[in-house]
Amino acid sequence: MNPNESRENRLKRLHMRSWRRGIKEMDLVLGKFSDDHLGDLSDDDLALYDALLSENDQDMLRWITGQDPVPAPYGDLFARISDHAHSRGTARS
Repeated sequence: MNPNESRENRLKRLHMRSWRRGIKEMDLVLGKFSDDHLGDLSDDDLALYDALLSENDQDMLRWITGQDPVPAPYGDLFARISDHAHSRGTARS
């Protein structure tokens, strides 16, 4: 993360990374969340989302399906992502 990066550029970068994951399932989950909610996140939540995008896609897939617990730092943010995905039918438990 670049501290001199403007919010607009940060949002563009995170949006692109959300849609270009390692597996299609996470493209859909994170990409659709990004489309609908990324601009609404606080700067602190954007920093956390940025860190989340560095996590392994297979791990995140297990988190979204409830197979593994979500690590504490991501708990609240990932709950929002999961709720969004399940409400849209993007994720199945």
